[in-house]
Formats: sequence, C-alpha cells, structure tokens
Amino acid sequence: MTRAVWDSSVGKKTVMAVSGLIMLLYLVVHMIGNLKIYFGAAEFNHYAHWLRTVGEPFMHYEWTLWIVRVVLVVAVVAHAVSAYQLSRRDLRARPSKYVHKKARSSYATRTMRWGGIILGLFIVWHLLDLTTGTVHSGGFQEGHPYQNVVDTFSTWYGDVIYIVAMLALGLHIRHGFWSAAQTLGAGSRTRDRALKTVADVLALLLTAGFIAVPVGVMTGVVN
Repeated sequence: MTRAVWDSSVGKKTVMAVSGLIMLLYLVVHMIGNLKIYFGAAEFNHYAHWLRTVGEPFMHYEWTLWIVRVVLVVAVVAHAVSAYQLSRRDLRARPSKYVHKKARSSYATRTMRWGGIILGLFIVWHLLDLTTGTVHSGGFQEGHPYQNVVDTFSTWYGDVIYIVAMLALGLHIRHGFWSAAQTLGAGSRTRDRALKTVADVLALLLTAGFIAVPVGVMTGVVN
C-alpha cells in the first residue's frame, strides 16, 4: 500500500507538499532565531546554547536538536527525491517531437528546478561554514556563533552566496506554498487569491528576515 502511494504521481506530490511545509515551519523559527543577532553577542550565543538544552532534564543534552536535524534531513531528502522523480516522469510523458526545438517549460517550473539546485548547494556550504567550520573564513570558533556569523558576512563572497540563496528561497516558497496547498486540497476558486497572498507575504518576510543578517553585518549595525 505504501509503495503504491509512493509510486503514484499524487503520492509523490503529497510527499513534496508535506516535506515542504515541515521545512517552511523550520525556516520561520530559524529566521526568528537569526534576528536575535541584533540584540548582541550575549543574547545570540545564549540562544544558540539554549537550542542544545531544549527539553532538559527529560531530554539529554542536544537530543532535541538532533531529532530536529534528523526530521529536517528526512524532509529535505524526501522533497528532493520526489521532485526529481516527478521531473523525470514529466519528461518521459512528453511527446518525442516538438514544433520548437526546445520544449518550453513554464517560468514557475524553471524557477522551482533551478531554485532547488541552488538551495541544495547552499545547504551544503552553510553547514560546512557555520556548523563544521570546514570552509569558514577568519578562524572558526566553537561555541561562539555570533563571531562566526560576523566573520562569514564580513567577506564579499559570503554575502553574495547567502543573499542569492535567500532570493532563490523566496521564489521557491512563493510558488511552493501555493502548490502545496493545491496538492493537499486546501485550494479552491474562493481561496486561491488568499493562498497566493499568503505565499507572497511568507516569501517576502522570510527573504527579508534572512537577508537582514548579512545586511546588518555589512552596514556595521552588527559587529
């Protein structure tokens, strides 16, 4: 039964929708946490430490954080795999010959496809930069997230990578939220306009909220 659902296009679209909403919820929380950097190093570092102690003493140190990480990894993998398989299925279903030499895919489809690739590469860079410190500039300091963030956004390439990724994220959310609502049956003629407005507002707020961090460092407000 589970395999039959996964093999169907509807099943894959449902997996994409649910995993996308899980990631969207995480992004909202993550953005709010990121903005704590405007309250200074002590506040931001305390927040980062708190993330590792959530649920204590019932949960052991970092257990809750690791549960969140595992859920996110599963959501990202499920989202990417279902998107790839749906894309391949769509290509196979197309006629072999076209009036034009190249098939014309919609703007939304191209945006989602390339946006997904950009975001996938960004996630890898972001983890290597601020989680493991592998590609971090200025000397990674374990337990000092405020300084690590300032170091990253004190470089032009750190700013460019992050801002481009956040713009791609905004476009991805704008189309993805509305698409997920349609897949899960929330859309209708009367609700479509409201759902599109919510998608636009979410995309704008998340993009602006995330970009506010490198902007704060670049302008010297965060230093």
